[in-house]
Amino acid sequence: MPTTLRARVPTACLAALLVLAGCGDPNGGTVTAEQSPTGAGSPPAEENAGPGPTGDATGGTTGQPPDGRTGATRSPTEPPLIGTPTAPPSQPTELRRANVLAGRLSHGGSGPCYTLVTDDGREYALHGTGKGTFATGTWVRVTTGPAPDGVDCGPGIPRSILKISPVG
Repeated sequence: MPTTLRARVPTACLAALLVLAGCGDPNGGTVTAEQSPTGAGSPPAEENAGPGPTGDATGGTTGQPPDGRTGATRSPTEPPLIGTPTAPPSQPTELRRANVLAGRLSHGGSGPCYTLVTDDGREYALHGTGKGTFATGTWVRVTTGPAPDGVDCGPGIPRSILKISPVG
């Protein structure tokens, strides 16, 4: 009984390897000499050793992929080429909420007026009562709403503060 087990395990492993390598038929079909990775069924190396490539019907290599395998050979080290874009994207690639701002306070304090300058140089005059005390120069993220009526917080695009929090 142990002899049978020794023969079954390597055979099962070889069959699984052939299926994973794409050489075997997963439905239990046979492997042809052309599909075999070692060229099983071909003459020994001494008989094949000749002046040119072996492209005969004895199972030698022809440089062509086996039946059922077509397409270009892919390099394991070079990524596939991607075409050059023909135009900029029609939709934004990074969706951003229009009412969320981030930047540095050029005028801080305990409120209710703050002045925010974003990275692109835009200045916002922000108004919010009871939102906290922020020192001038603090980096903040602000969720804004429409400008309040009758309030002037100085130069910049007027907005009201819904939420403000320091960044970093």
